[in-house]
Amino acid sequence: MSYFAHETAVIDEGCEIGDGTKIWHFSHIMPNCKIGERCNLGQNVVISPDVILGTNVKVQNNVSIYTGVECEDDVFLGPSMVFTNIINPRSAIVRREQYIKTVVEKGATIGANATIVCGNRIGKFALIGAGSVVTKDVSPYALLVGNPARQVGWVSEYGHSLEFDGNGEAVCNESGDKYRLVNNKVSKLNE
Repeated sequence: MSYFAHETAVIDEGCEIGDGTKIWHFSHIMPNCKIGERCNLGQNVVISPDVILGTNVKVQNNVSIYTGVECEDDVFLGPSMVFTNIINPRSAIVRREQYIKTVVEKGATIGANATIVCGNRIGKFALIGAGSVVTKDVSPYALLVGNPARQVGWVSEYGHSLEFDGNGEAVCNESGDKYRLVNNKVSKLNE
């Protein structure tokens, strides 16, 4: 195995951890999770059983990723953001068989202290602002802020706001990539 784990990290048996992944101080990787190549798991991160992380996922400090969550490649999870996995948790009622799946698609970013209510899909390259509370599915390339989170615009794969012209086209000011907005859906033109 060619991953790095700090001496204070706890890695349970049955995990798959990809090459080049780094696991930092006081993190706990629980059984049967799959972590892709070149991931970076910050300090005090918990990965619960059966969680799947793709390649190059960045998990900042103090994030718990609970059973039922799947993050595709190139996802960024900001410091202290939160996932849930049960809609109606109760201390005295065990609902381990009722975990609800949440998917974070390729390239999406979830800002610091944001909360993702379980059962929602975060579309590819979406950007969830710090402190937002996501209570419904998020479209690809959407920019959401607030509590409850509401869409306030669109972003490029580089995370820049997209300003669509009268023809429904926009250009990322960093990459030069072109995007089209049709029927409230964004697609990249030069793929």
